[in-house]
Amino acid sequence: MGAGHQPIWLFPSQSLVGRSWTARSRRGTLGAVFDLGDLRAFARIADLGSLSAAARALGMPKSSASRSLARLEAAAGAALIERSTRHLRLTDAGHLLQRHARRILEDVGEAENALTGLIGVPRGTLRVSVGFTFAAGPLAPMLPGFLARYPEVRVALTIENRNVDLLAEDFDVAIRIGPLPDSDLIARRLTTIALWTCASPAYLAARSTPETPEDLRSHELIGRVDRKGAWRFRAPGGALHEIEVVPGTVIPEPAVLQAVLIGGAGIGRLPDFCAADAVASGTLVRLLPEYGDDAVDVHALYPSHRSLSAKVRVFIDALADHLNRTA
Repeated sequence: MGAGHQPIWLFPSQSLVGRSWTARSRRGTLGAVFDLGDLRAFARIADLGSLSAAARALGMPKSSASRSLARLEAAAGAALIERSTRHLRLTDAGHLLQRHARRILEDVGEAENALTGLIGVPRGTLRVSVGFTFAAGPLAPMLPGFLARYPEVRVALTIENRNVDLLAEDFDVAIRIGPLPDSDLIARRLTTIALWTCASPAYLAARSTPETPEDLRSHELIGRVDRKGAWRFRAPGGALHEIEVVPGTVIPEPAVLQAVLIGGAGIGRLPDFCAADAVASGTLVRLLPEYGDDAVDVHALYPSHRSLSAKVRVFIDALADHLNRTA
């Protein structure tokens, strides 16, 4: 191995490169030495889809980039890229190694920063999973200041309403609202969101305004999950009122639920940040405020191996600070 090349030992499972890797393991190979320079070349080839473009970006001859790829494929025991006269296409093994190579290179970069005393300089791509309403609500206003403060951090948001697998899908952070399942992830509570019970003035004029939580039983209640649940209220004296809810209509996305409530379809519960403007403008009415609000916690989840990552740390700190200042 030439001067300046840094080997990385990987101990893969069968899923990394399939039968070829398993066969090598049975011959006694415990792992493959992937050269860090070769991984960098492969990552750039995979990202740009071209050996020539990758070589130019890396400041090396095309022949050197090609040799890096060949060495990596020999170490992996599998083809990583299918070549044709017009384009390059990653194989299944190539797609998987691309994901791991990106993470390895970022981790090595952070390790180098730590060794050179630059651990406080966040950099690299930060991959965040977040639901639509939270992204459009509290998160979006926080991002411009964060990006200006940390120009070496590249934020990549995935906005969808599902609980991603952070480890399998290569996310750094997930923002989740509500109860958390048991997992090995680290959870940091960011804030608590109140759930406001709301309806439109037109609906209330047609159906009457509830004066107590028990009055809700005679109304059209719109739920966020398709199963029987409970809405909880606490009276000024401290008594807990729990109302069983069997939703006639189910709308899991708060932004859509807000529009349906404004249209007069019934009574529903919205996160305070989603309901506040509509209540202030009079298009929605907040019901039973004297009974207090049910609430849900907002957490940032991240894998334990990212706990010392500067980019993860500053992002979570910045979001927590923003949420506390705007609460």
